[in-house]
Amino acid sequence: MKKHIQSELQRLEEKTQRRMLKNVSSSDGTWIVMNGKKMLNLASNNYLGLASDERLIEAGYQAMRTYGAGATASRLISGNYELYTRAEEALKNWKKAEAALIFNSGYTANLGIIAALIGRDDIVFSDWLNHASIIDGIRLSGAERYRYYHNDLDHLESLLKQASPHKRKLIVTDSIFSMDGDMAQLEGLVTLKKRYNAILMVDEAHSSGIYGERGEGLVHHLHLQDQVDIQMGTFSKALGSFGAYVVGEQWLIDYFINTSRSFIFTTALPPAVLGAIEKSIEIVQKEHARRQTLQDHSHYFRTELQKLGFDIGKSTTHIVPIIIGSNKQTVQMSERLQEHGIAAVAIRPPTVPEGTSRIRFSLSSSLTKEELDWALERIAKVGREIGVIT
Repeated sequence: MKKHIQSELQRLEEKTQRRMLKNVSSSDGTWIVMNGKKMLNLASNNYLGLASDERLIEAGYQAMRTYGAGATASRLISGNYELYTRAEEALKNWKKAEAALIFNSGYTANLGIIAALIGRDDIVFSDWLNHASIIDGIRLSGAERYRYYHNDLDHLESLLKQASPHKRKLIVTDSIFSMDGDMAQLEGLVTLKKRYNAILMVDEAHSSGIYGERGEGLVHHLHLQDQVDIQMGTFSKALGSFGAYVVGEQWLIDYFINTSRSFIFTTALPPAVLGAIEKSIEIVQKEHARRQTLQDHSHYFRTELQKLGFDIGKSTTHIVPIIIGSNKQTVQMSERLQEHGIAAVAIRPPTVPEGTSRIRFSLSSSLTKEELDWALERIAKVGREIGVIT
């Protein structure tokens, strides 16, 4: 066993795909101390800067003082503190849904939701670039599965046409794709869902808090909330805390409570997390200026990178990749950026397809224009030094 594992690690090393943990000793939301060096943080999902907001910290502290450090049991045993009721009530009011359910993470939510929804007699259709948690949930379900080319509605329709009309069909997609920063064609997916009598599930992990009049997500921004069957999202990105959610009709939530194994067989979230979740839902609905600042930063950053000659793919959001291709060159650029004081992570296969390794930048409303210009100057310098741009 040891010899086999060591050979696998060596293989990853040779392909420049071996990953190493980095030690973070300090963070204020904008700047981070990683491996002992202070860096501008362009690698986190703290899109609205709420992770370090004193109101979330205080709400978490008060919840922990009242209920303790840990939930000590699953929600179906004795871990269902009233904090859950309050947070889920706030969540369903925010999303204008009939019912809501909180999971421990986005990964466990997608595993639990998808595996509970479909089984061996069903068919699922998944975008080629969906998150790994969606892919793993589909595998766990045992359903017949098809991956349609990224955002290719014609390909999806051709697969739907071939599917048995007698089988249940699930279409599942990210709303914003986490490594490319582009958006799903949700209107077209709704049309196909209706045409072929399918269920549509949308993962709003990277759009919750950012799109919509009150930050409800891309589904609400496009006024499709009554036409998307299942909306899932996370609290660990724009909302600055931890955990995930699903909203829908009451019968659906009741079903997940009784059948979703990743919900049933796991200890409930710590009280401090639930206190922070409730507060973040309150804040995100009111502070539209954070969303506007993020949109402004994102447009500026994407435009300037393109002017410099970088390939940012089809990004239209706060997630902005520089697509390089080579694993070795991507790692080299990441390391050089860190030497210049920029936290930027190399994303390589299997996270992205072979030949599309990239630096993934994720922006935050807490950044300033001056900090973005400071970063762009260094990104351009490193890009020229290693030959990514001329």
